[in-house]
Amino acid sequence: MPSPLRNPAFARLWAAGVCAETAEWMLQVALPLHIFALTGSPAATAATMAAGVLPAVLLSPVARVLADRRNRRALLAAVCAGQAVVAVPLLSSSLPVIYLVMALQSGLAAVFEPARSALVPVLVPGRTTAANGALGVGTCVARLAGSALGGVLLGLAGLGAVVVAYAAALVAAIGFLATRFAEPRPVHRAPAVRAWLDGLADIRRDHRLRLVIFMTALMSVGQGMFVVLFVLFVSGPLGQGEAETGLLRGVQAIGGLAAGLALATIARNAAPARLLAWGAVAFGLTAAVIWNATALTSAFGVYIGLFIAVGVPVVVLNAGLLSVVQTVSPPGSTGRVLSTGFAVQALAQVAGMLGAGALVGPLGLTPLLNFQAALNLAAGALGVAVLVRRMTTVDPCPTSSPPATSTSPTTATRR
Repeated sequence: MPSPLRNPAFARLWAAGVCAETAEWMLQVALPLHIFALTGSPAATAATMAAGVLPAVLLSPVARVLADRRNRRALLAAVCAGQAVVAVPLLSSSLPVIYLVMALQSGLAAVFEPARSALVPVLVPGRTTAANGALGVGTCVARLAGSALGGVLLGLAGLGAVVVAYAAALVAAIGFLATRFAEPRPVHRAPAVRAWLDGLADIRRDHRLRLVIFMTALMSVGQGMFVVLFVLFVSGPLGQGEAETGLLRGVQAIGGLAAGLALATIARNAAPARLLAWGAVAFGLTAAVIWNATALTSAFGVYIGLFIAVGVPVVVLNAGLLSVVQTVSPPGSTGRVLSTGFAVQALAQVAGMLGAGALVGPLGLTPLLNFQAALNLAAGALGVAVLVRRMTTVDPCPTSSPPATSTSPTTATRR
């Protein structure tokens, strides 16, 4: 089968995502470093990052409805424009302004990802694993470029240079989204509140979706811990600075590129549940090796290699996660289900951030990093033991089908 990137509409969506994610990675690397430099406090850094995630939870109902009810191309372009505008106050570089900007950015990001992911089965129907693999490649390219740019620009020219580059990347994303996609419009539209409740009901009805959401929560607590602890790990045990921090966050994309290319080509027919489960197991094991390798060496080159390696399972599990949700979700409800998952992810990340910031002092850095690895291992083990079996079991009465009274669009009318 030809690559999904040969589909012009999907290729433009892919390119727009690369630009938008490059911008996001610039801030993800630069802001924690900048905040830690301003405050010198892990707890303050954690609280600031958590404040930037909470709006994603609060706006989840709006995001899930928009992702399934509006023209997604125009919605994505509007989100990128909004992110570029609200980043301008960061030029003042004051802590209260950073709090506000991070909250606004988080709220807009809560709309972007569900809408983009919901477009995938519409633009390339029946090829979600290959398409998500291609998106994984784009994410890795963005991570490599954005992480390096965020760290280097912050170290050489300050936060203002990061903001300018961030806005430029978002303008490029808008350019790729300027051409209209062929999106079928739903014949029937449920009221917003009903659509939101339908999305929640879809998750409650399907045991596979409930399990995926729980696995996502476990891994997201670990991710929240990582956001705070990584800065301390690089500046402490490794003894490195801003540029090296950005480099380590970025080189993970090299391994991810290889994994994404494999998923988009030779492994495009791999079972999504197996990708998610075994990817999480491999991620947890590799993370455990990274955090404990400091007992043997702190040579920076070793950690470049280890962070390249950990990029492989990250892309594999993320592609599996998206493909499972896109496959299992009822027709017309993909965006709402994904938005709920992203809200759970954001809330769990907040818990991980705040917990890491509060406990790193009394418990120490290494025990918390090992707990972060254990959470991913637990999620992966649950997926191997339960999710893979449930996804391969034939169910004569699928619980994920919408009831006869549902107002969700049918497959033929899904956007």
